[in-house]
Amino acid sequence: MKEYQSLSHARWDCKYRVVFIPKRRKKQVFGELRKHLDEVFHELASHKESQIVEGHLMSDHIHMCISIPPKYAVSNVVGYLKGKSAITIARKFGGRNRNFTGESFWARGYFVSTVGLDEAMVRAYIRNQEQEDERYDEMKLGV
Repeated sequence: MKEYQSLSHARWDCKYRVVFIPKRRKKQVFGELRKHLDEVFHELASHKESQIVEGHLMSDHIHMCISIPPKYAVSNVVGYLKGKSAITIARKFGGRNRNFTGESFWARGYFVSTVGLDEAMVRAYIRNQEQEDERYDEMKLGV
């Protein structure tokens, strides 16, 4: 039986697949930044009572399955993750000091879809996406 989470007047299981990219899809998420972002996203999600169920940091995009309580709008949580992580990146890796708004790291939009009953399939896709992309690139080169 599926485990549902509770709020004072609701039982819920709201999971979303979210993808967003750095500006101009530059391949900027690697090395020390990649390790740092993992911790940052988990901490920021907990600030909004959300939980990153599955996630993968590719060099040119972020792909995650996130559980968000129904009292928060998805756009609110994703905006919070992108905004606060951009500020953290600017402060730690960009040499910027306090009060920096971090407006220059993530692109404006994002992709979101509900997970529903396909959660296991979505989580497996996120987990194995890097290998699938490499396999696809090899197939393209072989043509």
